[in-house]
Amino acid sequence: MLHKPLFILAHQIGDRNFYPTYKRLLANQWQSYARQKESQEIQLRKMVDFVWENVPYYHKLFRELGIVPADIRQVEDLEKLPILTKEIIKKNWEDFKPKNLRSMKYYERSTGGSTGVPLKYRISKYDRFLSGALLYRGWGYGGYSLGDKIVFLAGSSLDIHPKSTLYDRIVQKTRNSIKLSAFDMDANTMNEFVDILNSFEPKFIRGYASSIYLFANHIEKNGLRICSPKSVFTTAEKLYPHMRKKISSVFNCDVFDGYGLNDGGVSAYECRQHSGLHIDTERSVMEITSDEGKQLDYGTGKILATTLHNFAMPLIRYDTGDLGVLKSGICSCGRGSKLLSEIVGRDKEMLMSPTGKYIHGAALYNDIVSEMKNANNLVECQIIQTCKELIIFNMVCKKQFEDGELEHLRHLIKRKNDGLDVQFKYVNKLSKTNAGKHKFIISELDT
Repeated sequence: MLHKPLFILAHQIGDRNFYPTYKRLLANQWQSYARQKESQEIQLRKMVDFVWENVPYYHKLFRELGIVPADIRQVEDLEKLPILTKEIIKKNWEDFKPKNLRSMKYYERSTGGSTGVPLKYRISKYDRFLSGALLYRGWGYGGYSLGDKIVFLAGSSLDIHPKSTLYDRIVQKTRNSIKLSAFDMDANTMNEFVDILNSFEPKFIRGYASSIYLFANHIEKNGLRICSPKSVFTTAEKLYPHMRKKISSVFNCDVFDGYGLNDGGVSAYECRQHSGLHIDTERSVMEITSDEGKQLDYGTGKILATTLHNFAMPLIRYDTGDLGVLKSGICSCGRGSKLLSEIVGRDKEMLMSPTGKYIHGAALYNDIVSEMKNANNLVECQIIQTCKELIIFNMVCKKQFEDGELEHLRHLIKRKNDGLDVQFKYVNKLSKTNAGKHKFIISELDT
């Protein structure tokens, strides 16, 4: 088959280091964590030396803190530096430009703004291809090989748009892929998706967790036949247990979750053991920290990112806006990397009770669904907090619940969460972000 050679050639044209880098990454996944960290810290020192010499913001910051590059040699030394926010970057935009930026090859990108604060950023050409190589290695945990047939179901954050261009179609051809837009997924569109999948017969499907889940519900509800892929890869949103179960059942295959941010360079992928997401070390440093920036050995905390190869816009201790749970120990699969047991979600997904107590939206969601006697009636839902006293639980349902059941749920929520009231609303369709993502938890509070 010519798919693999064509796939590699297309990437090599973009960057001749792609395939050698990919092969190196494949070997590196089996190194011990100590060895991976050693290599990571060599690159960290290079980056720290670079920002001291070339990036005005960091040079000024280091001088204000009384720090020199020799003080940041290990991952643990990053605690000496403050957390970097999107607001700081936007306020000091010009000072984040390296002195030698004009001599670099880079792309300009923008985050989707799902945290409420969109951000423009630059990504160097090499760093972009490194992210691709890591992505393919991560899919490999679920059986993927370069050039395998794959279908994408997502939006703009995965470079998928409602209308494809000639360039898009050429890229899809060389990469043996088809891109399906997650925008406006009505019944007719999803029926077309079924026809496309059955004709193309992909080995893998990848996309937004909510989009694939919605698609799976449509297939099941209408009794449609679908060719079974080898694996499904979810990303960009939290994959809830009920979503994993439904997707796995409908597509008759295993589901592998993934996490990645191009602006911060962090990424992590699930293997066949399903004991967590393996944290990549080659492109970035991922820290799980307390709110004050203290590194955690395990447990829930902020996900901070330090880019190691993006010299066009180095970010050190960048607050991704995500919360993750760091797991102790390593996976039985033999890979030496640390594990995230889960991505809890955005810190904007934290709700607040009338007394000021924080409640994670995902936990509240799980409480509601677990108490529902007829939870299968629920197709999809969304929690919106408009004020401290009230949340709105929007529901797309097969049929309505009994009033008594919803009143029982309302009573349990108020009792467990310091008087927080809830309104249940039936809707025909849930709103999505501009990138085509579906947000399960939305806080409109100015906290």
